[in-house]
Amino acid sequence: MFWTKTFIPTLKETPQDAESISHQLLLRAGAVRMLMAGVYSYLPLGLKVLGNIENIVRQEMNSCGAVELLLPALQPLELWQRSGRDALIGEVMIKFTDRRGRKICLGPTHEEVITELIKTQVSSYKQLPLILYQIQTKFRDELRPRFGLVRACEFIMKDAYSFDQDEAGLDKNYQAMHAAYLRIFKRCGLDIITTEADSGVMGGKVSHEFMVPAKDGEDVVEVNAEKVNAIEVGHIFKLGTKYSASLDANFLDAQGQLKPVIMGCYGIGVSRLISSVIEQNNDKDGIIWPLEVAPYKVMILVLDAGDKKIMDLALAVYQELEKNGIEPLLDDRDERGGVKFKDADLLGIPLQVIVGKNSLKDGTLELKIRRSQEKIIQPKEGILREIIKLSNG
Repeated sequence: MFWTKTFIPTLKETPQDAESISHQLLLRAGAVRMLMAGVYSYLPLGLKVLGNIENIVRQEMNSCGAVELLLPALQPLELWQRSGRDALIGEVMIKFTDRRGRKICLGPTHEEVITELIKTQVSSYKQLPLILYQIQTKFRDELRPRFGLVRACEFIMKDAYSFDQDEAGLDKNYQAMHAAYLRIFKRCGLDIITTEADSGVMGGKVSHEFMVPAKDGEDVVEVNAEKVNAIEVGHIFKLGTKYSASLDANFLDAQGQLKPVIMGCYGIGVSRLISSVIEQNNDKDGIIWPLEVAPYKVMILVLDAGDKKIMDLALAVYQELEKNGIEPLLDDRDERGGVKFKDADLLGIPLQVIVGKNSLKDGTLELKIRRSQEKIIQPKEGILREIIKLSNG
């Protein structure tokens, strides 16, 4: 992708209303823009990061035998009344009456909906165990949206649900999900604290939270007698029969006895992960994306885009990277080198290739590794080999 062909509206100054470092850098790097408090547009760079995180989540969910579906955002309020959670969630739920007089809410979560689906489609122990998941937008009327994507009114979650015939099956799926979560967060470049947690309005008897230590975290956890700010990025629950009993999701066991399905629930704040990654991966110059979530792994800085020989060399590097399955971002703007260097560091793309007059004079390219600031100067073929090696982790 060429910079001039995409949409990256960077900012030189830090927006005054951005409280956290992740919110500031997301805005300055042109990854998101706020429409109103708690509601954001994902611009091309932000959307690519979001897609990369979703891909990591999908790969790890699929590896656990989970199957993806997509549930409706519009939900009948009557379902929530039957589970008793309409009163518990209260004003956080966005509710309205449609033109037919139906009372409807925008889904803040999907336990009731998935349980209703299972009630109508699963009737025998032979159909269990089953794990279903989705990646979908949720809606909550937050009184105080904060920290950009960390606490928003419209946000993207991965929610998975396990269905078993007994507690032993639930234990097995719960442990599998716990392990998958640790792999997801590691691939996203995050250090995680796992804690036992209160199940709250979700219900159930056991739950664990996955917390990202962060300077601007909205939660506080205690680690080795020391309190640490953190962002909750995941929460898993052993729900048991809380929803299946109240919504009559039953199955016939091997003896022909009617029993409620045993459920587990497993959530990850997918859009919240973007902010969490930045909170743990930044410096004074901007974002430092981990390789697997970066919008582009390589950025090519053309220091004199008006010079045909320099541009031809940059295009040759660009095409070689594409042939090797690496999509680069090529900065072809008519801007000073200093501007391009500052923007490159702000965007946080892991590898920077500098192409300029010295490249023509010496027959070499410069490769800068964003995280370590290490610089490698070699002929084009050597730089390409380094990029391919580094891109593959």
